[in-house]
Amino acid sequence: MRRKIALAFTTTTLMVGTVMAPAAFASTTAAQAYTCHYSVSGGKAYAGFYSGNTAIPSSNVVTTAGIEAQCLLRRAKFDPGVIDGVFGSKSQAATKKFQTLMNNAFGYNIAIDGVVGSETWPALRWYAEYNA
Repeated sequence: MRRKIALAFTTTTLMVGTVMAPAAFASTTAAQAYTCHYSVSGGKAYAGFYSGNTAIPSSNVVTTAGIEAQCLLRRAKFDPGVIDGVFGSKSQAATKKFQTLMNNAFGYNIAIDGVVGSETWPALRWYAEYNA
């Protein structure tokens, strides 16, 4: 009888542990951090993840445009937070500061919306090259 109880207890413990472990692991896992690999071409900076000027980084999924924009913001000395490819509130705030600087100091007319789109990409690539 003891053996059956012990076996049942062990099986239950293993099953609960298996079910509970992934949830606990997921809640303690840090965001993936990417490493930026900068290069320069034609007076513009690139970080090795996205080379275009039209993709808009997503605020809820990892994108190569998100990683690229975060890397360039960091190189330009605007802190986007963790380079994780998800363009969250810290990355958007850094982008708004960058857009404000470009409008005020260099005469750009970029919407100050925290979005790295077709108006912001060229300015960000240029500024990240010359102000690293």
